[in-house]
Amino acid sequence: MASATITAEGMPATAAATRDADHMEPRRIIAFLAMVFGMFMAILDIQIVSASLAEIQAGLSASSDEIPWVQTSYLIAEVIMIPLSGFLSRMLSTRVLFTVSAAGFTAASALAATATNIDQMIVYRAIQGFIGGGMIPSVFAAAFTIFPPSRRAIVSPMIGLVATMAPTIGPTVGGYISHALSWHWLFLINVVPGILVASAAWALIDFDKPNLGLFKKFDWWGLAGMAAFLGALEYLLEEGPAHDWLQDEAVFICTAVSLTGAMLFFWRAFTAEEPIVDLKAFANVNFAFGSLFSFVIGIGLYGLTYLYPVYLGRIRGYDSMMIGEALFVSGLAMFAMAPVSGALSRKMDPRIMMMIGFIGFAAGTWRMTQLTADWDFWELFVPQILRGASMMLCMVPINNIALGTLPPDRLKNASGLFNLTRNLGGAVGLALINTVLVNRDAFHYERLAEHVQWGSGQALDRLQSLTMNFQAHGVQEAGTAALSRLSGMVHQQAALMSFMDVFTMLTVLFGSLSLLTMLIRKPPPSASGGGGH
Repeated sequence: MASATITAEGMPATAAATRDADHMEPRRIIAFLAMVFGMFMAILDIQIVSASLAEIQAGLSASSDEIPWVQTSYLIAEVIMIPLSGFLSRMLSTRVLFTVSAAGFTAASALAATATNIDQMIVYRAIQGFIGGGMIPSVFAAAFTIFPPSRRAIVSPMIGLVATMAPTIGPTVGGYISHALSWHWLFLINVVPGILVASAAWALIDFDKPNLGLFKKFDWWGLAGMAAFLGALEYLLEEGPAHDWLQDEAVFICTAVSLTGAMLFFWRAFTAEEPIVDLKAFANVNFAFGSLFSFVIGIGLYGLTYLYPVYLGRIRGYDSMMIGEALFVSGLAMFAMAPVSGALSRKMDPRIMMMIGFIGFAAGTWRMTQLTADWDFWELFVPQILRGASMMLCMVPINNIALGTLPPDRLKNASGLFNLTRNLGGAVGLALINTVLVNRDAFHYERLAEHVQWGSGQALDRLQSLTMNFQAHGVQEAGTAALSRLSGMVHQQAALMSFMDVFTMLTVLFGSLSLLTMLIRKPPPSASGGGGH
């Protein structure tokens, strides 16, 4: 009887079964690495352009009202494609969808580099965002489909690192490229890697088969509703803070379009035979909580990637290259923390990992509430380390909790929804942050201006001191120059105080979330990579 449990190699059958389950074909590993690199390019391309909008504006002779559309068109198109990719992946197969996405993204990148006016650039960026958006959820779905649970401690930190580090280092990379070469290379740099990724995807991906019968059941009304809902929502979140929200006609119209689209989309999601997006994944409590945490991670990821450069540019007067050099620390912290997060995910309760991550995030933003106009690299060093390390501590268990317990047939749709929540979190976070910055800046300026009046002894002493200083340096109209300087100081302090308010708000948000982690049901060991041993 004993011989029945021993393999021909003299190995116990259970050990052999475990080894077979853990075995990964090199072909699939290489295919997955190519997919991860494609996702990295697609996510990086959002932020790589943000640091160089001024150069693109000058190169295309665009107005200050037109140039934000280089970003907005990409984001609107991408946010529509991300949830749609689950259905397309089931219909066409991962191989076809990812290859077409990588090839289309590469072609649109090349076209964007050849743009001669702002209209061409906006169209090419929309194509780039829409087609490239198909790569992002495919990687998350593949990670939880082709890798056994025992390998997730390696795979989950890898995709978490790419999803968080790409937006973080984007402004740094963009600043270097546009300074060293020209803005055209922000797009040309994608061409050769894009061709390699598309070729590898076509040759190596074999995870699933297409189901072309789904095309007959394609829900065109659902797609129209989703495009209107998410596209208009992205626009109003992008443009709302700068245009006083519903006071602006375009924002008001987009709000109406988004609400109408939402009603159509949700009606079709619950009544269509094959809905364009399957919302049933939200019935899984862990997926629902994981998506909520992903939404908040989006606020932290994109919000802080926006806040630090705005502070350094507006208060410190840094250009894009200097901002990039000051902010590379977060990316290094994420990179160093990725293997640590992977190792911890094998041994630690994922809820505890998330709690530590959220507390670390809150500690970093709380440190920023003591901001002054003199803060530079070293003052920002610790908050950036906390931000980068905490991001990785949160992302790995969030990925595992959200996607690790779903059945394989739900993974493709769920992956699109999961990634959508992070992007929407970023959009909502940026809109909220911009609104708070504008409103609190005006509030603090009014309060400070009340104390800088002709009747204020301190204000008059300061004005007199500045006037004498300008006179000593031979400045004409020294009194006017002193008034202007004093007004500038009040504006700067008001701006600083509005930054502090935003960081306080983020501290409360992440501190509260650390308590919410205990509401999640503890996932089985296999979901976090602890099983299979």
